[in-house]
Amino acid sequence: MIKNVPTSLYYTLIVSLGGFIFGFDASVISGAIGFIDVEFGLSDWQQGFVVSSPTLGALFAMLFAGAISDAIGRRKSLIIVALLYFISAICSALAPNYVLLVVARLIGGIAFCSLIIAPVYISEISAAKHRGKMVSVNQLNIVLGFALSYFSNYYFLQLSNSELTWVQELGIDTHTWRYMLGLETLPAALWFTLLFFVPKSPRWLMLKGKTDEAKQSISTLFDPCEAKMQLDEIYSSLSEKSWSLKERLSSLTVKSMRYPLFIGITIAIAQQITGINVIFFYAPTIFEQSGVGTDAAFMQAVWIGLVNVAFTVVAMLTIDKWGRKPLLVIGLCGVAISMTVCAYGFKQAVYEIDSSDIAAIQQTDQQLAAKLTEIKDVVYYSDVTFKQSLQATLTTAQYDTHQQNILNSSITMNAPLVLFGIIAFVASFAVSLGPVMWAMLAEIFPNQTRAIAISLVGVINSLTSFLVQLIFPWELMNLGAAATFFSYGIFALISLVLVVKYFPETKGKTLEQITASFEVR
Repeated sequence: MIKNVPTSLYYTLIVSLGGFIFGFDASVISGAIGFIDVEFGLSDWQQGFVVSSPTLGALFAMLFAGAISDAIGRRKSLIIVALLYFISAICSALAPNYVLLVVARLIGGIAFCSLIIAPVYISEISAAKHRGKMVSVNQLNIVLGFALSYFSNYYFLQLSNSELTWVQELGIDTHTWRYMLGLETLPAALWFTLLFFVPKSPRWLMLKGKTDEAKQSISTLFDPCEAKMQLDEIYSSLSEKSWSLKERLSSLTVKSMRYPLFIGITIAIAQQITGINVIFFYAPTIFEQSGVGTDAAFMQAVWIGLVNVAFTVVAMLTIDKWGRKPLLVIGLCGVAISMTVCAYGFKQAVYEIDSSDIAAIQQTDQQLAAKLTEIKDVVYYSDVTFKQSLQATLTTAQYDTHQQNILNSSITMNAPLVLFGIIAFVASFAVSLGPVMWAMLAEIFPNQTRAIAISLVGVINSLTSFLVQLIFPWELMNLGAAATFFSYGIFALISLVLVVKYFPETKGKTLEQITASFEVR
């Protein structure tokens, strides 16, 4: 059996490169959005839509991803996805205005359906005792993509301020965000090429009645003994005829599917409603709210990426030993506590523009300094009222251009406490909701309905993510950071109760055994 693990791991690494590209695509906008806001003059809602538009694209794609992957195969579907990532990256980097940028990112969002196709493929080529680790490889690649995007954003930020000749010749100093977004073309092209070398899913081949091809595929993944065992299990689960799309859709409403769908939908909502993509996609913006400055905010985002990778590795090493449910319980407790810490940190913040702040601003912009004199020495105990006062005092252009610098100089708060809370949140998520959700989704549905059921759950997951991302800039402006983060902690507590009371344990069981156990409920 040890001999077989490297073979399936090799193909898992190739397929999960899509997770890396997703992670990079989704989080690279965290560094670019500030530059885009200034260049295109975006409103709060437009900022939210630029960030969240890929998730909207994913929402629609996931409606059809399961049916398409069932019809043309997991591998062919992933090849199309890789091409979409490549097209999206080029178009995003070259977008001349807000509308075309959103369209380009919507195309990339369609490719996000790799999040449900890749785990299905990986689960279908993995032995039961290694399946949790194998599916978690995809999650590890996602967080590596997050981490690299934070590193590359910080690197491009430093280059843009370096005044090097070659930087100015290439336009990195004036088109920083375009380079940030365009870097994705490299891994997308690599993934597109490598996908032609992975075998087709043996379970999908059996679904299509291609028995000989399925045997050949499974023989490349396992030794003869394990291959026979896997084939017997597949034969047993597919003893009935292959289902049509209409039959698979109808099967989602049968009584035996209620429990796995409840589990899938619950964990899909919990993963997003606790705020993870707000942290990942707005990381520099959040850290700038604590007054640390732009460079420090980008650097702290790098720490998020590193912590995310480290604790995802922890999850990979423990998911098949401790099980899925214990990791969820531990992680959700951590999420609830860490979000409460962040809320407390922002609640204690005080904002005041004093004479030294005015003097510093006056050296570069006398008109701005004159306007800020109107609110000099006024103490604000809420980020909402402070921003509202700035908006009432300054022009829209002045506010968009200078609000972050003004915030950095006027805020007094415990920034290290907020950093600790966010890092603890990322660690808690990375060891639980991140990898466990995709591992469980790839396990809890029957072979015949797995892809289409995960599509349904993926749509709900994407819709939740889209709404959370879209309203975040508005929440910061109208509710404040403290109330926003506290709401995430409340959602984590609700999710924890549901997990403890209703969730099963699936570690160490074959896909067919899990299906059978759900049918007797």
